[in-house]
Amino acid sequence: MDLGIKGRRAIVCASSKGLGRACAMALANEGVHVTLTARGAEALKATADEIRKKNPGITVTEIVGDITTPAGREAVLKACPEPDILINNAGGPPPGDFRNWTRDDWIKAIDANMLTPIELIKATVDGMIARKFGRIVNITSGAVKMPIAELGLSNGARTGLTGFVAGLARQTVAHNVTINGLLPGPFDTDRLRGNLAFNAQKLGKTGRGAAQGPRRGQPGEALRHDRGIRRGLRIPLQRARRLHHRAEPAARRRGVSRDDVARTGKGSPCPEW
Repeated sequence: MDLGIKGRRAIVCASSKGLGRACAMALANEGVHVTLTARGAEALKATADEIRKKNPGITVTEIVGDITTPAGREAVLKACPEPDILINNAGGPPPGDFRNWTRDDWIKAIDANMLTPIELIKATVDGMIARKFGRIVNITSGAVKMPIAELGLSNGARTGLTGFVAGLARQTVAHNVTINGLLPGPFDTDRLRGNLAFNAQKLGKTGRGAAQGPRRGQPGEALRHDRGIRRGLRIPLQRARRLHHRAEPAARRRGVSRDDVARTGKGSPCPEW
């Protein structure tokens, strides 16, 4: 299926491993020029090199830095000042007991998992609106809909982001700029393995199978158009599709022409990607 995004430019945060890496590779496979960022230089270079090898026709830019800091965001936006696609993603705060969390712990979680995505949206959304095309995806957590007690820091910060975006998305969609959230369940990432180890330790379990848990999806499955996405992501797909298809009529009401909205390539004016 042609998603109609070939030649677009994307920023993919925390893209050296896990779901961020899977997103970057999927976008590159569609012909999107990608700007990758992560803190670990070695893992980031390995991902960038693999994408270049598989997709020699696209531009891959790698920026080593912490996207949760002003300096990290500035470096990424300097490398890709006018992205058409923004994938917000960052490692979640550690699990624990809320009784042990300090104010600084809460501020750090909110900075990384709520305010950082908002700052990146703020820096890019007006350009997307002016160009009449934009796709923003926030990778958060299934815990936004079904909170997990030991992930309270993540629950609070990511739910705050979801609430903010819910209001903003209703404004930007009229300009063919959609904002959606991916709410992943259990995928086999470093983050999940760390959480399982924490729970195993809390329960006093040891041994090879202590932190196994139920079947976990692989990061690449999050982007497949088959049972993998339905099993692994707690995303209201039908609602997201309706939001995409509302973009064109809403834009017409604002005086935006069909040709402007259709600048996504072949097929539907507002393709589902």
